[in-house]
Amino acid sequence: MLYIIALPLIISLSFKSKYKKSIPARFFLFNNPRFTKKDTVWFHVCSLGEARALKPILELVKGKDVSITTITQTGQEEAKKYDAECRYLPYEMFLPFWMTKQKLLIVLEAEFWFMLFRVAFSKGTKVVLLNARISDKSVKKYLQFAWFYKRLLANVETIYAQSEVDKNRFLALGAKNIEVIGNIKLAGEIKHTTEYDKPSVELIVAGSTHEGEEKSVLAAFIEYRKEHNAKLVIVPRHPERFKEVYELMHEAASHNGLTLSKFSEVKDFEEDMILVDMMGELNNIYNVSDIAILGGAFKEDVGGHNPLEPAHFGCKIITGKHFFHQKELFRYVHHVQYVEHDEIKEALENASQLPPSMVEETINLEPIINKILKS
Repeated sequence: MLYIIALPLIISLSFKSKYKKSIPARFFLFNNPRFTKKDTVWFHVCSLGEARALKPILELVKGKDVSITTITQTGQEEAKKYDAECRYLPYEMFLPFWMTKQKLLIVLEAEFWFMLFRVAFSKGTKVVLLNARISDKSVKKYLQFAWFYKRLLANVETIYAQSEVDKNRFLALGAKNIEVIGNIKLAGEIKHTTEYDKPSVELIVAGSTHEGEEKSVLAAFIEYRKEHNAKLVIVPRHPERFKEVYELMHEAASHNGLTLSKFSEVKDFEEDMILVDMMGELNNIYNVSDIAILGGAFKEDVGGHNPLEPAHFGCKIITGKHFFHQKELFRYVHHVQYVEHDEIKEALENASQLPPSMVEETINLEPIINKILKS
């Protein structure tokens, strides 16, 4: 009934570029058939970050038949880079008819879909949670519905949690067989693909920004630039916002006598402000930047983004205080400034007194690799 009621909204969303492939595939099974192979190792991830996190694991289990499902379009595009059968995860009511038995279903992070777990278990597929977490923001809601999650987690054979805190939260929900191995994103290889010339002045990059964050960054940069010779690069998180962000930057540039360019047109950092209107360039920009303003944490509803990449390239990281989805990763990164959106200018001033951010931790993937190889 809910599906039928929601149909007009689902159909209207499917015309947006962000959903034009994922919604028809997930809610109408368009170009989204069953896996052709049985008894594979099936990974389910939500989006781009989780799909990328699979790389070191897949490299260590070469020779195993692998299947991958995703929720988002960007996650699907990343998953297709691997030697695996890739599909979108269908809406839950389709799963009993769509799903086939596999050796393992490995679900990353917090993708807790009851029908996914229940149907997989009933078909004889072993369910494993990897990089499992329950954020500070979500824990109260999980505990309120502990009766539900106890039933859901009863279908899970093993949980590999990110931290002891996560382990205790899963125990409170009635889960069993929990092992803490850390965050698998620490195992990923971080590299840049293109070598750009570093500007002779200070380069500030605002990476993975969301709606509302660019205004705060622009206001802080304009004030900061009155006393410092610096350039600003903005890399929005979502490509559908490139036009909107360019208009914001154009207005700020014209009112303050600054120059502006699109990175897709010039591929350099000659102008005062640059919009990176291309995908896959963020690490290349971090590689030549001095300061990284990491988006997604200046708003209460996003939860932050991965700090390992700017830290790897030695950027001085400034981010917001709402990084609840990335709390475990930030635990491994040192010398980060956590500020409110109206404190970015002050943080830029303080950056000159701080060392570059850095990562000191590693992770042992042996438990999950052994699990896969023995399946």
